[in-house]
Amino acid sequence: MLRSPYKYFGLTLLLILLDQLIKFAIHHYLQFPGNEVPVIGQWLKLHYVLNPGMAFGMTLDFIPNGYGKVVLTVFRIIAMFGIGYYLTILAKKNAHVGLLWSIASILGGAIGNVIDSIFYGIIFDNAPIGSPMPWFHGQVIDMFFFDFYQGWIPEKVPVLGGTYYSTPIFNFADACIFCGVVAIMNWQNVFFAPSEKQADTGIAPEAPVLTDEANNNSEETEPAV
Repeated sequence: MLRSPYKYFGLTLLLILLDQLIKFAIHHYLQFPGNEVPVIGQWLKLHYVLNPGMAFGMTLDFIPNGYGKVVLTVFRIIAMFGIGYYLTILAKKNAHVGLLWSIASILGGAIGNVIDSIFYGIIFDNAPIGSPMPWFHGQVIDMFFFDFYQGWIPEKVPVLGGTYYSTPIFNFADACIFCGVVAIMNWQNVFFAPSEKQADTGIAPEAPVLTDEANNNSEETEPAV
């Protein structure tokens, strides 16, 4: 029996709604970038920050006239539809339910951040200064801050030495993507294992049944003793 992909898309929709509710609440109550509220001591905080690009704030600055954000958002939309199509195909092929839930989580996180990029420049007027238009230039709202370390990295440290480091701040959508990817990597041997029908059972195949005509031919060709 083929699995329906709709219940997995239901998880995707739920994660999108939770992500947007959290972001709206953070924007409403913290209001200004940089505001923060301790949650567990000083190492877990809700910290309002705007992310103009993709993961860890990376941007496509080599694209002129501020259209790098548009290119990035279009790429995210294409990836979003690709993931959704892949989830549908896997469900129809009766893929492992753990794999389907993981991909649904990744899809929910991807769509959550795409919504920010497309609409937040209008809704929250948070497009970076100098953006050619507010549409497709919204900044993603991040808020979860595990404050393990902030400060300058010593010069003697390779690559990162001499730079200021702060633990990355992320949002609920990022967490959904991260958890989905980690689950797939951790249980890939289970998720992508061959089905029972494809697995080697170790039982020798049954001998072919010979017809009467085949038996007669075999007797005719048997050498005389």
